[in-house]
Amino acid sequence: MPDDAAVRAAAEEESAFSHPAVDPDSTAAYGDHPDQVIDFYVPRGERLPGEAAPLVVVLHGGAWRAPYDRGHVTPFADFLARRGFAVANVEYRRGPASPAEGASIPAQAGAGGSAGGPVAGRWPETFDDVAAALDALPALVREALPQADPRRTVLTGHSAGGHLALWAAARHVLPKDSPWHTAAPAPLRGVVALAPIADFTVAEKLAVCDGAAGQLLGGPAKFAERLPYADPSLLLPTGIATTLVQGRADLDVPQAVAESYADAAARSGEVVGLTLLEDVGHFPLIDPAADACAVVAEEIAQLAW
Repeated sequence: MPDDAAVRAAAEEESAFSHPAVDPDSTAAYGDHPDQVIDFYVPRGERLPGEAAPLVVVLHGGAWRAPYDRGHVTPFADFLARRGFAVANVEYRRGPASPAEGASIPAQAGAGGSAGGPVAGRWPETFDDVAAALDALPALVREALPQADPRRTVLTGHSAGGHLALWAAARHVLPKDSPWHTAAPAPLRGVVALAPIADFTVAEKLAVCDGAAGQLLGGPAKFAERLPYADPSLLLPTGIATTLVQGRADLDVPQAVAESYADAAARSGEVVGLTLLEDVGHFPLIDPAADACAVVAEEIAQLAW
């Protein structure tokens, strides 16, 4: 029989995925590929007349694998909009570019992975897209979300999206030969990373999401070479306020991964917040029906307002 932790994790995943998708108020493209789009949600909470809303940029998870798109976080995006935030839900290319490249990974139990599914991520397109989306966002927001205040932008992401949020906030720390390097930090109020795959070396040791981090970087032959360009734990300090929210009962991305990132930040001289939630697994952080989701909204609010 499955143990209690696995039963609870399955129930949490079922709850998070039980909500119907919420259509955005508008969608804009930041490139020519069908996945290069951003959905926008108008703030629906109470605000003072004429008051602009903070902007929350959401990067979804799903182990960077093609079957998992932004649709599963639309209820989370709507939840934030109902809390008074303007929301941008970013899509990006995931998984291999062709079926021939999409060799299945070994079947393995566990939510958050992709048992028997396609290889994770696409190098360099996954990173190209996140960088391009963030670069295009200010102009798109002016057109699609005039209610938003881009000066109060918080970047958030869940799981693999948490990795991408931390990475996007650290582009100015990337090696200067990186095509994604920027000369200055992103104009962010902060980052709230939810159960992020924040340290690739630790994630690989723990076989997080069936070895997704290694697959994202192109496998063992490319892992060490590409690590300095992709691993947030090596891109510190950022100088940007950062909070990690992590369930202690997370079986998909264990808290050791977040703790390793926080330790790396401390060694760099940067203080990173780490909110650990008791009896919470991987998916309640993005489940509007879960108390943990309200905690996430409050962490975002503390940076945004």
